[in-house]
Amino acid sequence: MVLVVGASGRLGSRVARMLLAQGVPVRAMTRQVSSVRELAALGAETIAADLRDRTSLGRACANVETVVAAAHAFTGSGTNTPRTVDDSGNRHLIDASRNAGVTHFVFTSAYGAAPNHPIDFFRIKFHTEEYLRVSGLSYTILRPTAFMEFWATLVGKPIFERGQATIFGRGTNPINFVSVDDVARFAVMALDDVAARNQVIDIGGPENLSLVHVAEIFERITGRSAKRRHVPLPLMRAMAVLLRPLNPALSRQIAAGVQMDTRDQTMDMTETLKRFPMPLTRLDDVVRAAYGAQVQS
Repeated sequence: MVLVVGASGRLGSRVARMLLAQGVPVRAMTRQVSSVRELAALGAETIAADLRDRTSLGRACANVETVVAAAHAFTGSGTNTPRTVDDSGNRHLIDASRNAGVTHFVFTSAYGAAPNHPIDFFRIKFHTEEYLRVSGLSYTILRPTAFMEFWATLVGKPIFERGQATIFGRGTNPINFVSVDDVARFAVMALDDVAARNQVIDIGGPENLSLVHVAEIFERITGRSAKRRHVPLPLMRAMAVLLRPLNPALSRQIAAGVQMDTRDQTMDMTETLKRFPMPLTRLDDVVRAAYGAQVQS
């Protein structure tokens, strides 16, 4: 039995579907089981549990062999924050997994996670990695770059819907985007491949694209021309600070936008693919899959 934590999210739902398609028993964990009805229809066992509720995690981990931790609170609000979910929540999940006799734990971290990262989310991810390393569990740590389906779509979706594109900063800094489907494939691989045991795997896409280039791809594939608006970096830096006490999630997202425009965000998958051969998805493919049929109609 594989416990997929965050089974209603972008990554967790894909991992669960891939495992079910292979005939692997899946327990889909989410706060509300109504959000994973489709997985239940495909044969998944569902369970209501919450990373913020330590007592619920023991039930979720009972009789489970492996765990895929795919939940996060990057854009969470209220009591659903990186501190309560990605930090203490994941630590409690690791403890519950060890106590339940779980044999392997796959943790979704983030590319660039480091103890001195300017954004709290990435610092927390790093410290959770360290907690997992010394837990005694067999583990695989996945470090994906920015998801195409979230970050690239923030720029591209308004092009299709309104003929507008908001570029965060200058938009010329190359960024590596990865498809969530590719990350899910790596997560599934890590459950069985012994070469992935006790390893950190950086996962990226096949291209490094600036936000301006992302906009151009959406324009080309959807056939829509966009009026572009750039949010100046000084304004983004100020907003990230001013919004922190009022809207931490939006502040964090804006801060990430600053990093995307000012720090090295490139990645080369050559070495990773030598160790773990895997087909990679291009942004063109993601855009066509999401909007191709709508454009044709």
